[in-house]
Amino acid sequence: MTFSWSDKPLFDGVSFTVGKNQKVGLVGSNGSGKTTLLNLLIKKETPKEGIIEVLGSISIVPQEIRHDEEMDKSGTIRNYIDRENEKQDFELKRMLSGLELDVNLQDVPQDLSGGQKTKLALAKALIVEPDILLLDEPTNFMDAPGKRWVTEFLSKYPKTLVLISHDLKLMDKAIDKVLAVNPQTKKIEEYKGNYTKAMKLKAEKDALTKRKVIAEKKHIKRMEEGLKKLWRHSSGKGVRQRVQLQKRIEKAKEKLPDLPQEVRRIKVQLPEPASVGELPIRAINISKSFGSKQVLENVNFSIKKGERISLIGPNGSGKSTFLKILIGKLDQDKGEVIRNPGLKYGYYSQEFETFNFNRTVLDTFTEDCKKSEDFARPFLGRYMFSGDKVFQRIETLSGGEKTRLAIACLTGHDYNLLILDEPTTYLDLVSQRVILEALKGYKGAMIIVSHTEEFVKELEPDRVLILPENKFTFWSDEFLDLVNIISV
Repeated sequence: MTFSWSDKPLFDGVSFTVGKNQKVGLVGSNGSGKTTLLNLLIKKETPKEGIIEVLGSISIVPQEIRHDEEMDKSGTIRNYIDRENEKQDFELKRMLSGLELDVNLQDVPQDLSGGQKTKLALAKALIVEPDILLLDEPTNFMDAPGKRWVTEFLSKYPKTLVLISHDLKLMDKAIDKVLAVNPQTKKIEEYKGNYTKAMKLKAEKDALTKRKVIAEKKHIKRMEEGLKKLWRHSSGKGVRQRVQLQKRIEKAKEKLPDLPQEVRRIKVQLPEPASVGELPIRAINISKSFGSKQVLENVNFSIKKGERISLIGPNGSGKSTFLKILIGKLDQDKGEVIRNPGLKYGYYSQEFETFNFNRTVLDTFTEDCKKSEDFARPFLGRYMFSGDKVFQRIETLSGGEKTRLAIACLTGHDYNLLILDEPTTYLDLVSQRVILEALKGYKGAMIIVSHTEEFVKELEPDRVLILPENKFTFWSDEFLDLVNIISV
């Protein structure tokens, strides 16, 4: 099977099999084609060459639910997730509770957030129980209990499962085979065993590839040194030898594979933050309710110029609500937010609400950051958008690629405060490293919400605000245990 978005193939001559009732993990760096492969399996995309054979019923739950026609037509949550009325109310409520959905079966699904809609789509798929179930990051937007529930449920799923997930515990318990997308060869590699075992085999293969690449580069360098010496000979024989050696060098370079992304070092030089006062933003006695539900109560907060603060709390504790109040996207019921006149903030949320999905990566960056293409191309390259990738439309990007682009746009400005709400949700480990290294070099103030322990640790917060306890204190690595308890 061969597929491409442009002149360069995303998959080239790919062959693989998934057996009946097999549990398969699909892995690869963001943008390598995992989500595209799922869309090929459900025939939402068509291969340029070759065929894809699917036997039995198949359903997919994507990582983002933006517009679901069936959901929009359903009058109630119950009607959407159990259209055939096969389950009792208590069974549906138990499943929704396991998925951390605090909703009423008679609620209107269109009123839910993007994360809640994704959970609803997952509940529906699990009830339908198709012969082949495709899941793209099913535990996004979930805390510890939800992740445990999904892990346990999928490990016992009686039919075929193809799973994309950065939740390592889920991948280790729920699968028995790995399909790894190799963006260098445009192939899919098959490994037996769970994620940990497969990644060990893959690491050994990547290390061998690296050694071969290094050896081949040395060989090419020796040939190039030999070519320089042949230029001293002007005889017909010397000219023929030069031509032959030049062809050998070019052929060797063509065959030379790229190093895997995991072994590359990517550095990003960020613009200097704009000048701002000592306290860019303060919040005094902030309270907020939604109907009868009190979300925030008398929260006090301040951040100093260049300071990094970690915001920790379980889902529903008011983290995103508090951030939106800080930047004026949401009004508080009580209290006051004081913003320095020099404040210039950049805000990242998981919804990608500001993107025009019909624009290209390059146009999005240059227009948002008011930068030239000469600046944009190398800057985007450091965020793993190089070559034809910059001409892809936003709608064709994976969730992880959208995250990388969103962070690239934020760091392309001279903001003196970055507010990041779960920036690692869609990211694979390589993309997390790229984003992390960029943010570590950022000199402005930062408020970070993340359920990824290592990500928080390496950003080295100065202080921490814990919700809903309203505990605001100096950072200690002991708080990483709290992050881990909340997220695992």
